[in-house]
Amino acid sequence: MKYAIYGAGSLGIVLGAFLAKNGEKFDIIDRNPKSVDALNEKGAIVVGTIQMTEKVNAILDTNVQEKYDIIFLVTKQIGNLEIIKKISKFLAEDGVICTMQNGLPEKDVAEVIGDNRTYGCAVAWGATRIEPGRSELTSNPERQSLSFSFGSMNGQKGEKFDEIIRILSIMGDVQVEENFIGARWSKLLINSAFSGMSTVCGKTFGEVAKYKPSRKIIQRIIKECIDVAFASGIKIEPIQGKDVVKILNYKNSLKKWLSFIIIPIAIKKHRLLKASMLQDIEKGIPCEIDYINGIVSNFGKQVSIPTPFNDKVIEIVHKLESGELTPSLDNVKYFEQLF
Repeated sequence: MKYAIYGAGSLGIVLGAFLAKNGEKFDIIDRNPKSVDALNEKGAIVVGTIQMTEKVNAILDTNVQEKYDIIFLVTKQIGNLEIIKKISKFLAEDGVICTMQNGLPEKDVAEVIGDNRTYGCAVAWGATRIEPGRSELTSNPERQSLSFSFGSMNGQKGEKFDEIIRILSIMGDVQVEENFIGARWSKLLINSAFSGMSTVCGKTFGEVAKYKPSRKIIQRIIKECIDVAFASGIKIEPIQGKDVVKILNYKNSLKKWLSFIIIPIAIKKHRLLKASMLQDIEKGIPCEIDYINGIVSNFGKQVSIPTPFNDKVIEIVHKLESGELTPSLDNVKYFEQLF
């Protein structure tokens, strides 16, 4: 089967390098000529917790001639419908898209190509793009940490389903999720809490988990995510074998204290991660806050569950985008009135 990765950002570079190292034949498609040129001239370069440089074939999206059976979508969600409509033209007649984006992007993909051609994958590891063609892997490089939660819109399986599992398994463990919305919500919980506060504070996941004032906020964001999911009839799935609800949810003061103590331990393997939203803020471009914390807030409104901490993160991040605020630990003061 012919397949491609669409998006030469932090995740696309790392995934491409792992696949190329294994001898896979595929294309990396991007809309940025600088990224395409860098990948073709120097290869996909990964630094950080692992070092590798692998030759890959990159194509500008205006020059695509192939028809692909599978396209892995790893771009930001901003302008998602336009991107999906564009890459749908690169698909074979029965080709599929596997979206590896944050949030709940499967609905957008299915709107363009249909439920039966839509697959989703929640990525449990993180990376930071340093420059075109070069990315820093910030997660532990063991297979268990470089994992994926994979599923389909309506439970469909088959040849392409199996091929996606084979491809992703080259890099890390793949957990097939029958309750895919629950797996997506697990990643959404992590992103809302740790990516949200990483962006607000301008720090890594480990740093905001260690600093007690920001950890208190993380704890409340997680609680809101769990409460909203429960009220929405969504069962949050474990992450890398860990039941986050059992570990971090609380209904009494003792469990609340325990969850507070556990938060830095729970994120230890990914403590070096720097939110992609923070990377966008630093580059002066819009980030995905409305597709991450914004989803929690929107679901909360639908089920009448207040989400003041997620709402405040959204408010602050939009101020970061406009330049009214800058990422700083000092921004935790804006949450004080919510406790």
